[in-house]
Amino acid sequence: MKHLVTVERLCLAGHSLALAFGLAGLLLVLPNPEFIASLPTVGQTAFGWSMANGGVGYILLGAVTVAIYAYRTLGIRHWLTFMLPAVILSLGSELLGTSTGFPFGAYGYLNGLGYKIAGLVPFTIPLSWFYVGLCCYVLARSGLESIGLPLWAKLVGSIALGSVLLTAWDFVLDPAMSQAPYPFWEFGEVGEFFGMPYRNVTGWLGTGAIFMFVASLFWGAKPLNLNRAQLSVPLIVYLINFAFGAIITVTELDSRYLIPTSMSIVLGVVPAIALWWMTKPAQEIEPALSGNLTREVPTVSVGVGQK
Repeated sequence: MKHLVTVERLCLAGHSLALAFGLAGLLLVLPNPEFIASLPTVGQTAFGWSMANGGVGYILLGAVTVAIYAYRTLGIRHWLTFMLPAVILSLGSELLGTSTGFPFGAYGYLNGLGYKIAGLVPFTIPLSWFYVGLCCYVLARSGLESIGLPLWAKLVGSIALGSVLLTAWDFVLDPAMSQAPYPFWEFGEVGEFFGMPYRNVTGWLGTGAIFMFVASLFWGAKPLNLNRAQLSVPLIVYLINFAFGAIITVTELDSRYLIPTSMSIVLGVVPAIALWWMTKPAQEIEPALSGNLTREVPTVSVGVGQK
């Protein structure tokens, strides 16, 4: 298991660095073409390749990080029964959206995010729904498990709160990726909500809630029993992806976009940190688990004639 932890940490570091390099390229290098022109041919080729494939790289690294985390921490069944519904249902929602305008409004993807499935949706998009979605759901479910709510309220609340965290991330992601000087997708209509249609918000809420609901049916009602240290990876992944979109939105767009950024902080960042903090530290949960194991394992007397 130690080698998986090492690979997971390397992928998380690579994910973080890819986001940082992407920010530098979008905010510092592309607006200064004279810098690019001053590079040698090899440098220009390398920069062009990195800008064309950087989006694919950071999403793949994020997906691998969270997949290893889920396998290592939650087990293969929980990992696959979240990833498969998230990827399949989000892809279906995206294909429907880019074809008909429902449920997100009229929009289309540009270049920079990899091969497009059916010529419409980059293959990386469902992976991003998976890895950020799992982080949101695990944080929500673990946080709610730590307070004295009825079982049904914990399960329903995990889906509702997880989809809100996911949608809050979009409040900074969509402006950054569709309205900044170097967009990755574009809306076919001027939206009422800071350039986005209101349908985009409900589409994100609905899509997230649906695949989290399906995953929760497979996961069942058994508590996850994750401690604060075990939730560090989901929290870090959520925060650095928020920061990527927020920095672009705040620096590249006008002051009006401080409003959706603030909403993203209030509805996403603050609750995510609070949910992480609500879970027990490792030293508090481990003795309880070991005590349960001691009580649940029956003692067996061994003697002559026992079968």
